[in-house]
Order: sequence, then structure tokens, then C-alpha cells
Amino acid sequence: MSRPAGREARRLTRWWRRRSLRTRLTVIAATAIAVSVFVAFQVASELLDWELRDTAENQLRADSRVLAANAQRTGLAQVQLPPYPGSGRLVRVILPDGSTRTPAGQPALPPVSERAGRVAQGASADLMESDNSEEGYLVYTLRAGDGAVQVARVADDSPVNRFGFGMLLIGLFCVAGGALVGRTVARTGLAPIDRLTAAAVRVARTRDLDADIPDEGGGEIRRLIQSINDMLAALRDSRRAQQLLAEDAAHELRTPLTSLRLNVELLIRLDRRGTLDSALPAESRTRLLNDLGAQVAELSTLSAELTDLARGDVSDENTELLDLADVVVAAATRARSRVPDIEVALEVASVWVSGRPAALQRAVLNLIDNAGKWSPADQPVQVRLRAEGASAVIEVDDAGPGIDAADVPRVFDRFYRADSARALPGSGLGLSIVQRVVDAHGGRATVARSARGGALLRVDLPAAAPPGPIARLTAGEDTAAR
Repeated sequence: MSRPAGREARRLTRWWRRRSLRTRLTVIAATAIAVSVFVAFQVASELLDWELRDTAENQLRADSRVLAANAQRTGLAQVQLPPYPGSGRLVRVILPDGSTRTPAGQPALPPVSERAGRVAQGASADLMESDNSEEGYLVYTLRAGDGAVQVARVADDSPVNRFGFGMLLIGLFCVAGGALVGRTVARTGLAPIDRLTAAAVRVARTRDLDADIPDEGGGEIRRLIQSINDMLAALRDSRRAQQLLAEDAAHELRTPLTSLRLNVELLIRLDRRGTLDSALPAESRTRLLNDLGAQVAELSTLSAELTDLARGDVSDENTELLDLADVVVAAATRARSRVPDIEVALEVASVWVSGRPAALQRAVLNLIDNAGKWSPADQPVQVRLRAEGASAVIEVDDAGPGIDAADVPRVFDRFYRADSARALPGSGLGLSIVQRVVDAHGGRATVARSARGGALLRVDLPAAAPPGPIARLTAGEDTAAR
């Protein structure tokens, strides 16, 4: 294909794609009917032409046999040839010397062909041939006596032409009717799509996700409407979750921000008056600055947790095969660096999982932080890791007062804090992040009562086959981080 032809084809393709679905269906229906009519016309014309020609040939053979029988009785030179009636068949007698006889008043036939001459000479019994003259004769030559007789008929194409004209009219009517039917079917069939489009446009314009699209139609249309309604429901849930997150975040940020603002305003006001040293002794200033530092740290932690929750995924890190014991030990080390007073007793065995190390470490760290808030100063937070069937089990328990039965169902909810925990630092997001990380790894997080009377938080994760022989830690190798 040349370059201009290729450009023209691409232009035609772009034009076709810009047409509406109704227009394309109408054109396809009309084209299909036009092609069907054309093929039917060609086949019918050939059949009709073949039938008419076969009938004409049979009639010429019959007439030739009658004429040949008369010539056998009376001789070719004496056989009677009635005058030409003005229409119908034409006859001719070929004498042995090659001369011919024709009825009086009959139009002249084309000259005897070479093949017809051989029939008269006895080379063959008969011959059916078509003349290529303007009249288009169909000539049948039959051996008779020492010569031959010929019967001819003008090839009449008028029946085929009349049939073709009728088929053309019928075809045009069918194409027009097909286009109309195609347009009607397309309009009727696409009516649910139109209503669906209008509903989608209305949702996009008004941002109203509460109105479901009416379920109508069947088959593919119904499945499409149900899919869009499911999408709208998911969007509603997402929007409600965002609203709740924003409201809860504003509520949680309000307290530390208010306290921070009041303390800063107090310092600014005293500094402007020049009474900072006299109004605030060194001990009070130290306590106030410590409070400011704690409030800033709380805000930093809260903002980090909010950012983590606002992300659509656990993290951008890739999943890898890792030893969960390394993750637990690293989390315990971070807990000790963040809160030096916390004591963590580890009892870990090498268990391999497929996961994201940073996310898993954050989850274990949150579990330890949560337990550290409740565990008495003389009681360590116990962290255990073991393989149990096809799962890697992490257990974190403390010796605190435990979790009330009424609070258990909401322990992993965002921003939820039990009444007994409102005086303690924290945002109520730590265990929610644990739940999300565990869910992302195909695991399960549960809460129960510890044997020491406190809370026991358990995480089950799908275990993976280790890359090679793994030396498990024995009881004598258990580590304590303080």
C-alpha cells in the first residue's frame, strides 16, 4: 500500500471511530442487507440465465429434429421451408456443396461457422454455439442426410434485465428498511446506555454518589449497571472513610495543638513583658519546655500515623522473603531507643514469611509501644515469635489491667481509645495501622487476655518456606532487650 493510500485508510478509520454507536449500527445493518441483496441477485440472475438458456437450447434441439426428419424424407434440396412469420425461430439448410437454403423473408443469419461446416460434412453429429454478432444468435446445427439443418434464436436478455431491475428496486427498499430497522433497534437497545450515561454525567456534575442507577435491561446491560452501582457504593464508602478520617484527625489534633498554642502564647507574652525569668522559675520553665517537646513529639507521631493511614497501600516497598525474627528484634530495639524505660523480653524462633520488612517492623513496634503503655515498670513486655502449622505467630502481652470486653471489638478501629486510656499519650492509630499491615499480608490480628492478666495481642501471618536450612533459636538463645 502506498503512503497516500495508507493515510487515506487511517483517515477513514478515524472518521469511522468518531461516529456514534447508533450511526455505526445503522450503517452496518444497511451494508449487511445491501451485500445480502447483491449476492442474492447475482445467484438468482445466474440461475435464471442458466434456466432460460437451457430451455432455449432444448427448444432448438426439438425444432432441429423435426426439420431433420422432414429433410430425411424429402431431401435437403426439396424440404419445404415455410415463409418466415416475422418472429420466432430462424432455420437454415446446409447442402452437401456448402450452399444454404433459408425461408423467404427471413433475416440473414451469420455465415456458417467452420465448426458447423464440419457437422455438415459428417465430422460430428450436432453443435450448439453462440454467435458473437450484435444480435447474439444461439445456433444449433444437426447432421441431416448429406448436409445439416440449423435452427437459431436471438438470445433474449430482457427477462434477466427485468428481473435485475426488480431486484434493484427490492434491494433499495430492503436497504432503506434495514437502515430504518437498524436505527430503531440501536435506539431501543441503547436506551439503557443513554440513561446510564445521563446518570453518570449527573453524578460527575453534582458529586452526588447516593443515588443508585435504576437496574433495568438484561444481560450485559444489567451487569454493567450493577458494576457501576457497586463502584458508586465503593466511592461512597471511600468518601465516608475520608470524612471520618478528616473529622477524627481534626479532633485528635485539636488537643495537642491547643495545649501547644497556649504554652507558646504564655512564653511569648511573658517574654514581651520582660517577666519571663521572674514569672517562671527555672524548674517551671524546664517543665514547660518538656511539655512543649512532648506535645511536638505527639504531633509528629500523629502526623506520621495519619500520613501512613492516608496512603492507599501499606508502603511502596517490594515484597521479599524475610526472616520474621529479624523484624521482631529490630522492632524491639527501636522500642527501647524510643522509650528507654520499656523492657522487652524476646522469645523468638526463625520463621520465614513473604512480606514488606518496614511495614511489618512498624506493626510490631506499634504492638510493643501499646503494651509498654500498660505494662508496670517492673514487668517486661513479652514478645514471642513461633511457627504454628502454616502460620507465623507473633504474640505481645503485658501485665497491665487488660482490655474490657466492651472495648475488644473496637481495639483495632482508627482513633478509638478506651476510657481508661484517655489520660495516656497516643492517638489511637497504632493498632489500626497494625490491622491494616496484617490485612495487607493476608494475616489476622486478634486480642485476648494474657496469662499475666493484661492484654495479649496476637498476629498470625502466612509462613513461607525458608531459602535453606535455618538454625532455630533455642530457649537458651532467647534475647532480652532493655
